[in-house]
Amino acid sequence: MEFKAFLIKYAEIGIKGKNRYLFEDALIQQMKYALKPVGEFHIRKESGRIFAEALEEFDFDEAVEALSCVFGISGICPIIIEDDNDFSHIARVVSEYVDDRYNNKNFSFKVNVRRADKKYPIKSMEVAALLGEHLLNCFEELHVDVHHPDVTITVEIRNKVYIYSEEIPGPGGMPIGTNGKAMLLLSGGIDSPVAGYMISKRGVRIDATYFHAPPYTSERAKQKVVDLAKQIAKYTGPINLHIVNFTDIQMAIYEKCPHDELTIIMRRYMMKIAEHFAKESKCLALVTGESIGQVASQTMQSLFVTNEVCDMPVFRPCIGMDKNDIVALSEKIGTYETSILPYEDCCTIFVAKHPVTKPRLDVIKKSERKLDDCIDELMKNALETEEVIKINAH
Repeated sequence: MEFKAFLIKYAEIGIKGKNRYLFEDALIQQMKYALKPVGEFHIRKESGRIFAEALEEFDFDEAVEALSCVFGISGICPIIIEDDNDFSHIARVVSEYVDDRYNNKNFSFKVNVRRADKKYPIKSMEVAALLGEHLLNCFEELHVDVHHPDVTITVEIRNKVYIYSEEIPGPGGMPIGTNGKAMLLLSGGIDSPVAGYMISKRGVRIDATYFHAPPYTSERAKQKVVDLAKQIAKYTGPINLHIVNFTDIQMAIYEKCPHDELTIIMRRYMMKIAEHFAKESKCLALVTGESIGQVASQTMQSLFVTNEVCDMPVFRPCIGMDKNDIVALSEKIGTYETSILPYEDCCTIFVAKHPVTKPRLDVIKKSERKLDDCIDELMKNALETEEVIKINAH
């Protein structure tokens, strides 16, 4: 039997009230985006269920992989759909399904029946018992275990009959676009792509800002960030990537400010620029990949001083994670191998040998006054010369 459709299950969306349809519609839109390169599908919702039915030949594994990147999906069930709901027909199809799906039939099972069509003449429990008896007669190796079965065969009787026994885990979370929009500060490192993934899992649509420093950073470093954006776009949907030439600002800071304060001052100007683009894009927050104590610029004191330049909130999804946790998640979402490519970003080029770990805001502001004669013009030029790349996963 070839699977030509999927039953999509969701979790958190189910506890929403009268506006649940908004979350379902957002989920369907994201499913359409994910499945577009796989083939043409008809996606519809019906009584707390979403169905994706193929309208043409498609690659099953590619479809599952695509749906596994859609936030809001808790389970992906490959299903058989039958128009005929006569019990004898259902029994025959279920036995054919088990015979085709399971070569080794030495397992325990139970049949779970949902009778959404209450006009159906046989009650759910009776249908389950009759189907179980039919399967035992067909396959002597099978045995029933209603409490801890190896396989649960589910039959849903609606206007059509849906049969499935497998549920592939989805990523969970909330559908993209249901919780506003944020601007991600995306570098070529491991942490920021993970932060983008995590904030998007809560339904937040993202754009991104990358700070490029030619000639100190190469075009390969820039391409690395574009590649990372493409990887996370599989989960987040399309991203507008703002590429900022940060070289002149970095050089001014390097020449005029104390070297132990370089990183924190550069970080403050990055936040100002990212916030500018965030406001233009109607974002409600900034997102960074910072984790407390991981490096000198991520101590509590440093984060406090960095935040001071921003009006909008700064979300840090990785804040309580250690490096091993972040690396494990980056491997899971497919960004790790790109992140570790040896192309330096603009931060690492200008890092101080002994950076301040407990910066004082008044001291940092005093150091920044040394930039008064040039910083406004440099900031204006950086904003006016941005490059915007529209990033799609496919």
